[in-house]
Amino acid sequence: MFDTILTKIDDIVWGTPTILLILVTGIILTIRLKGIQFTKLTLGFKSLFKKSENGKGEVSPFAALCTALSATIGTGNIVGVATAIAAGGPGALFWMWFAALLGTATKYTECMLAVKYREHAEDGHVLGGPFYTIEKGMGSKWKWLAVIFAIFGVCVGLFGIGTFTQINGITSAVKNAFDPSGKNIAFNLFGNDYTWAVVISGLLITLAVALVIIGGLKRISKVAEKIVPAMAIIYVFLGLSILIMNATKIPAAFSAIFKSAFGWKAALGGAAGWTFKQVTDSMQKGVARGIFSNEAGLGSAPIAASAAQVEEPVQQGIVSMLGTFIDTIIICTMTGLAIVIAFYTGEGANPEHGLKGIELTSAAFSKVLGGDGKSVQFLLMICLVFFAFTTILGWDYYSEKCLEYLTKGNMTAVKVFRWIYIAAVFIGPYFTISQVWTIADITNGLMAIPNCISLIVLSGVAAKTTEEYFTKYKTLN
Repeated sequence: MFDTILTKIDDIVWGTPTILLILVTGIILTIRLKGIQFTKLTLGFKSLFKKSENGKGEVSPFAALCTALSATIGTGNIVGVATAIAAGGPGALFWMWFAALLGTATKYTECMLAVKYREHAEDGHVLGGPFYTIEKGMGSKWKWLAVIFAIFGVCVGLFGIGTFTQINGITSAVKNAFDPSGKNIAFNLFGNDYTWAVVISGLLITLAVALVIIGGLKRISKVAEKIVPAMAIIYVFLGLSILIMNATKIPAAFSAIFKSAFGWKAALGGAAGWTFKQVTDSMQKGVARGIFSNEAGLGSAPIAASAAQVEEPVQQGIVSMLGTFIDTIIICTMTGLAIVIAFYTGEGANPEHGLKGIELTSAAFSKVLGGDGKSVQFLLMICLVFFAFTTILGWDYYSEKCLEYLTKGNMTAVKVFRWIYIAAVFIGPYFTISQVWTIADITNGLMAIPNCISLIVLSGVAAKTTEEYFTKYKTLN
């Protein structure tokens, strides 16, 4: 009953209007910014480690990006891609790419505007994000929209990306690695068995989260700066190994992806039963999981970007847009191609695999790499644990900033929230995978709507600010 209700709400929130709003936002910004995601991407990499001596903020641009990536690179890259393909077919990966290409312009704009409209307290404390972009950029009469965004931001962190999906993904990965058959049962809750692997890993992660988030942004950013690059390198190495070893199968994988995305199987006389609904499901799951993974248009990354020590808003916008490229175009693609190669191409194709989440990704990696699969399961578990752990930390920071805006800087409320957030991490392992991801989709969509509206309204401001900066940039160089 609960699953049915969640699914109906999800279908409404992620209906055609929301998908079109997100895609149209990306299209408008791509046009008005003259394809900045294509023309200035290399500049972002060049600017990554540049320091700004006169910039006001709390952390370096690189640390701000790592904080954003810590919240971005998580279960969406390993589990989210798998759930998207399982629900929407291989074509979901295409729609993730499509949303990411447009979303890179969106990410640039929302992060640039967050720096432009951020506020500085006397003690150097910085507060910025879509709530201030809406209130200061669109005018005080739109404050109600800023409040709605902040409320949804707290909900996304507490019930969506920040807690349930991440801890659920971690405990599932640990169980899959150490007790795949689920023999060592700790207890039964509401008809579901939970193993000791789930219980113990859940407790350990909850304790680790509590120790870090009590320290605030600077501790979170320090942890993120160390963990995110290391884990990304390990996962990219694993993904590249798969693609190199299966290079001859990559064309067939792309063929399956495009046929699924546009329903070409039906046109070419392929599998019976391929319907328009399956194509739209592919688009819906791809866009929804793409937004979950790279968070472009969601309005979360701007909260971290606003704390960067930069003089010019455009500088951080250029650096921040790298997050979408790294997250989806690189990391999600590796996961998706491995799954498509393993289960949707060649003699061993098995679209009706019946696997979900980390089990699907793990099975795909093990199948294409060969061997007994245990070492692959262990590596995936390590990557997922650290990816998801840093995402939990990053989203606590985002939610705190939203709450700080709502309570007008009441730090007592923020401190109480931290403990509620820790409690949400504690109970997260005991939801089912379908419930967790549906709740995350719903809260994501609700948060994205007010943010995208503000980006469309302020697209002219973004274009003007960007043009003025690069005019100045050319004269200085």
